[in-house]
Amino acid sequence: MSSAGKNLSDVAGIASNFNTQHLKIGIVQAVWNSEITGKLLQGAQDHLLEQGIQPSQITSVQVSGAMELPLAAQWLLEKTDAVMVLGCVIRGGTPHFEYVCQGTTQGVMQVQLHSQKPVIYGLLTVNTEQEAFDRAGGIHGNKGTEAAATLLHQMQLKQHIDQL
Repeated sequence: MSSAGKNLSDVAGIASNFNTQHLKIGIVQAVWNSEITGKLLQGAQDHLLEQGIQPSQITSVQVSGAMELPLAAQWLLEKTDAVMVLGCVIRGGTPHFEYVCQGTTQGVMQVQLHSQKPVIYGLLTVNTEQEAFDRAGGIHGNKGTEAAATLLHQMQLKQHIDQL
């Protein structure tokens, strides 16, 4: 969880011995709240490129909203080594927020555990649009950048474990 003054995008780079040459990465972006999710996508892509991932190693797809993220991630995992999901759900005046957030979270976890491949959770679940912008390149950094860093760290961990 982010807090005032803590920038989520202050992440360390990957270790020099991590081989990313053949890594295939998927990104699923929900286009609901696209003014926010577009910034998450840009942060994720920028971080991957800064870490030496080539554009040809990244496949990005779009879905309508948050509930569609898990299934698209599952499909994309058939062609990639890891996926990150990016979306934004802003609380409204109905219980819809809780249902969407809970369903998406459980779906992402289910896909990750079933596939035994990383599915990184980059879904903003916020009370206001301003909170979302604060986490999509604002005062709390960019959750897309954090998702990309987390994905690379998980793949690095997997590579390390495979070498034991």
